[in-house]
Amino acid sequence: MIADHAAGHEFPRDDRPTALRLRKLSQRDVDDMTERHQLFQQGRTGGGRASFAGCDLGYLDFKGRDLTGADFSGARLAHADLREAVLAAANLFACDLRHADFRFADLSRSDLRGACLRGANLSDVKMVEADLRDGVLLKPDARGNLVATGFETTSSDIATATAVRADMSNAKMSNAFVVQTDLTDTLMRNVKLYRADLSHANLTGSNLEGADLTEANLTGAILHGAVLYNVIFSGTTLTDADLSGAAFTKLDREAPYLAGARLPKVLDALSQETRTMLIAHDAWIRSSGRQGKRADLTRRDASGQSLSGVNLSASNMEFVVLVGCDLSRMDLLMADLSFADLRDADLTYADMRGVTLRRANLTGANLLGAQLSPINIIGSNVQRWGAHLEHARLMRTKLRGVDMSYAQLQNADLSEADLRDTDLTGANLQDADLTDADLRGAKLQDADLRGAKGHNP
Repeated sequence: MIADHAAGHEFPRDDRPTALRLRKLSQRDVDDMTERHQLFQQGRTGGGRASFAGCDLGYLDFKGRDLTGADFSGARLAHADLREAVLAAANLFACDLRHADFRFADLSRSDLRGACLRGANLSDVKMVEADLRDGVLLKPDARGNLVATGFETTSSDIATATAVRADMSNAKMSNAFVVQTDLTDTLMRNVKLYRADLSHANLTGSNLEGADLTEANLTGAILHGAVLYNVIFSGTTLTDADLSGAAFTKLDREAPYLAGARLPKVLDALSQETRTMLIAHDAWIRSSGRQGKRADLTRRDASGQSLSGVNLSASNMEFVVLVGCDLSRMDLLMADLSFADLRDADLTYADMRGVTLRRANLTGANLLGAQLSPINIIGSNVQRWGAHLEHARLMRTKLRGVDMSYAQLQNADLSEADLRDTDLTGANLQDADLTDADLRGAKLQDADLRGAKGHNP
């Protein structure tokens, strides 16, 4: 009867991509399906692979659940609690994951093509070999035609997300939209970022070794202390990107992709400018700041040169590049070398008491005979000011016999470092990486080793 009534009537056509008609599930539904999934994984009767495809799961609790290989394609998980969840090899194709909490979750080998992670928290997430390339979910409409469904993007959208310390090694992120995302200390070795949009992303301290950034957009990105060894930069846009403190295999300042990027300025250690600066700094030191001027070497590049024996105590040397430099017997007492690039530098017998080396890169540097002990500051509430090396890279660094007592080494990478007979009394080594470090004879009394990796008491 309805068909007869409608005969000859022209219905309005809507060829726009349609929104998914999602099936609303309750927390109890999720609990029941998770239980059956556990039975399925164990090969027990009554089990079945969890399928949340096309379901509305917004704001629901998945914390700590093992849903390896589960199907979430086209589902809505906005604001869901997925902390510590195991979603390895899960199908999250074209999912709405906006503002979801994934902290400490395992998303290894998961399919996140076309997923929207805008505003999501991906801190400490494991995303090894995850697929975040572009993709679009197609569903038949009322007329049987395949139309795009979901939200207003066909690329993986990670804009404004937080992915601090996430492991994205070998992930596929071509055409991904990663604008204004916090990727601090993220491991992104060998990541495919072909044509990805990383504009204004924060990549401070991230490891992009071997990454493919072909035609990627990193306009305005922050790459302080980032590792960029063997990165493919073909057609990459780095306009206004801040590369101060970034470590390259070999920096070619004339490379087309560096046009418009913010790089440290070259400093000639023998120039009149440098001599004038050092004379003024010496007067500033001797007069306790009443005369002369404090030396400022921020964002300067003096790679391969010699500053041996120079007094730059209390100087400002943030983001300075001193790769392969002879810095032996320098006075760097209380100097600020945050984000400094000191790879393979010779710092033997340098006075570095109370120095600040936060996020500095000292890979392969030689500090034999250097002083890194705390210093007492007269008239200060702080009884002793130790060296600050939080998040510093000290891989394969020679520190044998060095006094690093009470040093701040939280999250420092000391893997393969020579720490034989090193004094680490009272040092803060929380979450430090001591993998394959030589600690024979090292003094670790009262050292804080909570969360330290590679240490076997």
